[in-house]
Amino acid sequence: MIRIDALSLSIHGLPILRDVSLAIGKGQIFGLVGESGSGKSMTALALMQLLPHGAEVTGRAILDEIDLLTKSEADMCALRGNEIGMIFQEPMTALNPVQTIGDQVAETLLIHDAATRPEARRIARDRLDRVGLSHIGMDRFPHELSGGQRQRVCIAAAIALHPRLLIADEPTTALDVTTQAQILDLLKDLVAEEGMSLLLITHDLAVVSDMADHVAVMQNGEIVEQGPTAQVLGQQNHPYTRALFAASSHQPDRTRMAGRAPLLDVENVSRLYPGPRRGLTRGDPVRAVDGVSFQLHKGESLGLVGESGCGKSTLTRAILGLDPIQGGAIRLFGEPVTPSMRNDLRAGIQVVFQDPYGSFNPRWQVEKLVAEPFHLMAAPPPDRRDRVAEALQSVGLQPADMAKYPHEFSGGQRQRIAIARALITRPRILVLDEAVSALDVRVRAQILDLLADLQSRLHLSYLFISHDLTVIRAITDRVLVMQAGRIVEEGETETVFTAPAHSYTRTLLAAAPRLDIMGRATTNAAM
Repeated sequence: MIRIDALSLSIHGLPILRDVSLAIGKGQIFGLVGESGSGKSMTALALMQLLPHGAEVTGRAILDEIDLLTKSEADMCALRGNEIGMIFQEPMTALNPVQTIGDQVAETLLIHDAATRPEARRIARDRLDRVGLSHIGMDRFPHELSGGQRQRVCIAAAIALHPRLLIADEPTTALDVTTQAQILDLLKDLVAEEGMSLLLITHDLAVVSDMADHVAVMQNGEIVEQGPTAQVLGQQNHPYTRALFAASSHQPDRTRMAGRAPLLDVENVSRLYPGPRRGLTRGDPVRAVDGVSFQLHKGESLGLVGESGCGKSTLTRAILGLDPIQGGAIRLFGEPVTPSMRNDLRAGIQVVFQDPYGSFNPRWQVEKLVAEPFHLMAAPPPDRRDRVAEALQSVGLQPADMAKYPHEFSGGQRQRIAIARALITRPRILVLDEAVSALDVRVRAQILDLLADLQSRLHLSYLFISHDLTVIRAITDRVLVMQAGRIVEEGETETVFTAPAHSYTRTLLAAAPRLDIMGRATTNAAM
């Protein structure tokens, strides 16, 4: 279907890709794996000729008999969406927030003059049905859909004209395990039934081993190893492939230190939202959190897992004192948690978010970013700069980094800065909300090691919220499983993972791809 020969790319003279060569057959799924910055996405963008000014490309990219790299922008506009479709990582960014999903799927057909407006609407409905959204109206807007549904809309738009090549760039990174499994199954079905080829770009080796016929491993803009998936992941001839494989199943060295004293006590908590409007009246209130109880002890690492929409984030906001509750009680260090609680109480519990770049002011230097939580104290400490330097050093950065801006750091380094900011008030509890889900496997392993080390040195307690079951198993002592606002199972992490008692827990575990020692993925509950 497509053959790439000696593709090289430089931007303003800086080498980005070096002699990339690969071939994808008709009806084949080809996995392209590597860390952030390895050149995976730039390879796809070079094929689509969606490159910044100053880019220089050499080599060939042959789609059937067409060399994509020699085509004009006008020619490429005719090919994009028609012969090549693309699915991006973040559907909310890829979709137009003020346009209905039906119009967005039909848009591809209209741009290419492939149908009249009524025909485009009919085909858009068919495409949405094809990706499992037959129950969703075409007049809905992206914000009215879940993350998995939005990604299905992006897939429907990408396949509207039956392209021969479909490129999926990290299509499931932000999705929970069951939704991820559904999207991956959908992509496999599309390849099998529509006769298209799929270039799957990801850093998740388990996903590649379960999906791809062939795989190429990319490092620093070069392909260092490629071949049939079972062969590459089974033999792991290149040191970089072995390093990725080891990082995928990395277990941080942790010492369990959980004490008996509860620092956080959540008792029968309920959080309600107003029901949807029906004319002039509202429906019944929605119970986002329904009678949840648990304790977090000193030095303990507690995991909270569940699908998107189960109530994890709502519960977290209540624990942080950001939202009121309508029932039950939350006590932090023995004192009640409310939106009006004292700042010195807030200083004792800090949070690390999934996307550090989104939670930073890009115009602030690192010193100001890390020192921001000092506003929770009665007065900033006189040794403020020393405290910032100490926090940066504790997460493996240097005091000199205080003068830099967020864009000067990698994703893993930015997450270290976010952790330093959370530590600056010397809290006793850290809430980690999907804190490693956006990181590639080697950086994720480094951050998990850092968290284990910080917990050992500072005797921290962690509430670790994640849809990544591998991470939860690696970093927690106990785990809570949440479904539809309730805790349906809780217990020692290993016990829950090896002998799940609730059917929903078994469903979650069954949906999670797992990389075995021979490089093959399995999706069974015996994790």
